[in-house]
Amino acid sequence: MFVVIRFRVAEAEQGGFSERVRVAVEVLSRQKGFVSARVGRNVDDPELLALTLEFENVGSYRRALSPYDVKLTAVPLLSQAIDEPTAYEDLLTQHGFDGVAQDR
Repeated sequence: MFVVIRFRVAEAEQGGFSERVRVAVEVLSRQKGFVSARVGRNVDDPELLALTLEFENVGSYRRALSPYDVKLTAVPLLSQAIDEPTAYEDLLTQHGFDGVAQDR
């Protein structure tokens, strides 16, 4: 499963923001079930940033948010995200789009 978390950050504040994202991803990457992370900037709106996380399954993602060090570093950052649904099931696999989530 993957997570897409979007943030609106003024360009002047992106330096400090990027350090906070780096620390949050470092802590999250130590959690069981973590697969990968990416951070990107929208090409049409440079104040719109996205953090994409991949976990083995939704349970791994939810459990990854529970440890104290995650609550201390990652959760405060994540609470500044745009308020919208963030967790997605994979529907497009090497076998094509079938509209049904695939187990990993």
